[in-house]
Amino acid sequence: MPFGCVTLGDKKDYNQPSEVTDRYDLGQVIKTEEFCEIFRAKEKTTGKLYTCKKFLKRDGRKVRKAAKNEIIILKMVKHPNILQLVDVYITRKEYFIFLELATGREVFDWILDQGYYSEKDTSNVIRQVLEAVAYLHSLKIVHRNLKLENLVYYNRLKNSKIVISDFHLAKLENGLIKEPCGTPEYLAPEVVGRQRYGRPVDCWAIGVIMYILLSGNPPFYEEADEDDYENHDKNLFRKILAGDYEFDPPYWDDISQAAKELVTRLMEVEQDQRITAEEAISHEWISGNAASDKNIKDGVCAQIEKNFARAKWKKAVRVTTLMKRLRAPEQTETATATAPAATSA
Repeated sequence: MPFGCVTLGDKKDYNQPSEVTDRYDLGQVIKTEEFCEIFRAKEKTTGKLYTCKKFLKRDGRKVRKAAKNEIIILKMVKHPNILQLVDVYITRKEYFIFLELATGREVFDWILDQGYYSEKDTSNVIRQVLEAVAYLHSLKIVHRNLKLENLVYYNRLKNSKIVISDFHLAKLENGLIKEPCGTPEYLAPEVVGRQRYGRPVDCWAIGVIMYILLSGNPPFYEEADEDDYENHDKNLFRKILAGDYEFDPPYWDDISQAAKELVTRLMEVEQDQRITAEEAISHEWISGNAASDKNIKDGVCAQIEKNFARAKWKKAVRVTTLMKRLRAPEQTETATATAPAATSA
């Protein structure tokens, strides 16, 4: 399907709003994010359903930048585990991004509905994420916001694939990146420490995802009052900088050594020593037979419901204007983030 608009900055290429409504029926808003509203759209000629993200230009420079960035990145990628761009319309007032519609559930919901859940199931999820990320990294694209909320099943069939969504923070790595952004609990130490960073931050985030899927617990969590965002994030970031996580009993007692070893390599504090996505695909826990088939559902589900179903975790996993007034332990000056913020997964 040809894109409604090819370029991003030339006024003569603006679409008329009627071009969008002539082609698609936009339903009610199904989700509101900081940068955009999300609709379920129906193509009139075919009846096919898509996801539509509408960005309003009047909402500011960061919104316009996020929309342009997502369009540029999504036009570059084509992979079975990445939600594909279908169409783009740019009017004088709005950006409309049409994507494939994923009708499956989030990974958490899928786990909770299973009668049997093992390391092999987790390995299958992580393998698909690694394959998508290895592909992105081959194009020098850093996702920068990998988290469980951005992983969904493509449909509700038994063997549905996993797809990665939400590319508004993704960035082409032309040299190391400076500005910090992402979701606090998934941030790599080099981002927290305000170092230059690149593709290894995605591998760290996959390690965090893997840790959660195997235990039901986040590797880093600060029990302080989540309403006190400044102190919550400061203490959380200190733990991340130190790589202060453990394979706590009893949650990890039944987890294989191979799984723990891969988590450790993905969550290596030194980014130049961290395993790459391509290397991780070849790990025995992903490509071999090292993943256990023992049922771990009861323990994992109990911790998921305890840690992630509560409102306080929903607050904790916000995408924030990062490290505002954060003072890293080795720094003498307060660091201020310049990255865009979003409050919804």
